[in-house]
Amino acid sequence: MSDIIRRDPRAEWIARNRLHPLHAAMQPVQHSWMGPNGVIRKNPHGIGFIGPNGIKRIDRSGAQQGGASKRSAAVEVQLPLHQVPAPAFYISVVPDMVGGRLSSHDRDLLGLAHQLAGKDGAVLAVVFGEHKENAFATAGVDRLLVLDGEEFSGYAPEQRVQGLRAVDNQFSPRHWLLPDSRTGGGELGRRFAAALGERPATRVWQVKDEACIGRAGAGLQDLARPVARLILAAVECAEPVSETRHEALPVELSTTVARSLSRIEDLGAVAVDPAAIPMAEAEFIFSGGNGVKDWALFHSTAEALGATEGASRVAVDDGFMARDRQVGASGTWVTARVYVAVGISGAIQHLQGIGACDKVVAINLDPGCDMIKRADLSVIGESAEILQALIAAVEAYRNEAKRDAA
Repeated sequence: MSDIIRRDPRAEWIARNRLHPLHAAMQPVQHSWMGPNGVIRKNPHGIGFIGPNGIKRIDRSGAQQGGASKRSAAVEVQLPLHQVPAPAFYISVVPDMVGGRLSSHDRDLLGLAHQLAGKDGAVLAVVFGEHKENAFATAGVDRLLVLDGEEFSGYAPEQRVQGLRAVDNQFSPRHWLLPDSRTGGGELGRRFAAALGERPATRVWQVKDEACIGRAGAGLQDLARPVARLILAAVECAEPVSETRHEALPVELSTTVARSLSRIEDLGAVAVDPAAIPMAEAEFIFSGGNGVKDWALFHSTAEALGATEGASRVAVDDGFMARDRQVGASGTWVTARVYVAVGISGAIQHLQGIGACDKVVAINLDPGCDMIKRADLSVIGESAEILQALIAAVEAYRNEAKRDAA
């Protein structure tokens, strides 16, 4: 038998073509590697094998690892603890906390704060009102200050500025970081800068070599200036913290925040038709694709959930949805906090368009489609039955809430 190693042109072609069903099977899988901080990382997708129908299978018996004798309980990776017992200075971050949780923009801001803090400084997060976040430690918060009170609830920028001034007097942070966003951080940061008499650095997307680089000229130019004390940062200003966990020690103000005579009266939230919200600004999107057979039921479900409707390119081309509802690289890039995909297989262009969404829920019959692989939560089944059950669950929840209120 010849010892000459023969090439397989077909296998090489499959390895180059990422759209081929066997492409993943031709790639070398790295099961574990060491991170920059010495933590061993494991690839959860490297376990299993591709079955004859192209669906990935996982053998829980331990046979793939060499028999049942090698089975062991899964051990959660414990990230190294970053501690700052006596901070030399503070870097204060005021996250938007939309919905009571850290957004991706907030996490980018905390990553930038740690770049400025280095080894001697500590990141101080200032949060207004009640929150639902339980991952401050892994997001990079060394000290957590919660300003909870009725005076900070709702739209109260003047009172919040008073709270930030009290924090500034007590902790004297070296830098203040706020998100330059439309969800509160942009306005609050500019009001706070005026109260401190500081000139803020706005729309900052990078801090490097003692300089802030921000967008200018309608986003077509970069403006560099020395690092300001108050920075309003844009999305993706830095990599979020991922390799360490932090103490997130609670701290309190030593003085009471003075109440300001507000010139603004908050009349509460105004109901908005979800269909009138632009796709790029929608927080909750209910999107349909080729797998939706009952579009009337789809519209009813979106109305019951109070979600903005979207669609894949196939659904738009077939005339079921308007062109401005198309999601994807060839349509609208969306940044919703929740994106529900009904009957969407997950073409590359569509997955690119939802890449910035926080949570993706997929409803599909095909458990091996790309949208199921991308989703944080998957429901396998007939879309009509699932949507009917979803409407019934929403109505039951609302009826129970009405009974409790009565």
